[in-house]
Amino acid sequence: MDEASKLIDCAKRMLRQQGLTYRDVAVALGLAEASVKRMFSIKRMTLDRLMAVANLLGVSIAELAQEAAEQERRIRTLDATQETELVSNPKLLLVAVCTLNQWRVQDIMANYALSEAEVISLLLRLDKLRLLDVLPGNRVRLNVTRDFDWLPHGPIRGFFARNGLGDFFDGGFGGEDEYFAFAHGMLTESALGRLHEEARRVRAKLAELHEESLAVPLHKRHGVGFVLAFRQWELGAFRSLRRAETAEEAAP
Repeated sequence: MDEASKLIDCAKRMLRQQGLTYRDVAVALGLAEASVKRMFSIKRMTLDRLMAVANLLGVSIAELAQEAAEQERRIRTLDATQETELVSNPKLLLVAVCTLNQWRVQDIMANYALSEAEVISLLLRLDKLRLLDVLPGNRVRLNVTRDFDWLPHGPIRGFFARNGLGDFFDGGFGGEDEYFAFAHGMLTESALGRLHEEARRVRAKLAELHEESLAVPLHKRHGVGFVLAFRQWELGAFRSLRRAETAEEAAP
């Protein structure tokens, strides 16, 4: 991705975070909204127009470039120490999840039984863990991507397996806004690699939809759990019926 595209993507994220729309940009640039949508879609914009968008955001081009660089440097995988610290304290994990979802200190206090002093103290612990930077005015800048990867067999995955997985799947999935499906197939190694790539794209899409939703007030957004998992597997009831000479071959 070239530098101009990175700046435009960064401006797009900041517009969502500030609740600004393409219509607001169109008014600022004196253009039709369709033209603005196209510029952001093809990631092509003159310097003058990019400066006007930055001005609408209340930042300079230099500050926009700095924010874009920060996005590039964000951590995609935590280490075992960071994961262990996160799951050691439910309140710390709560504040981390809320902050990752772009909640403000006031939002956390309004929804959970935590005082301002507690929230700030927990944010400072997350700062020490390098997951975020606490800025003036109790604002935060994330140092991790929203879709960061959990360590295989690590503390977060273990915590989720013990405390979240059963609760998640016990829900029934009968509501209009719920979805559950199970699929099975027999794939080559090459096909499995392609499936991994598709899974990464779906996770990236979820992160993109989350960013788009930031423009809507918090009370109109809802926490959505999403599990995507696959591995070499055979139902135990089937495995027990295998012939001895094929059981070892079929084992994962």
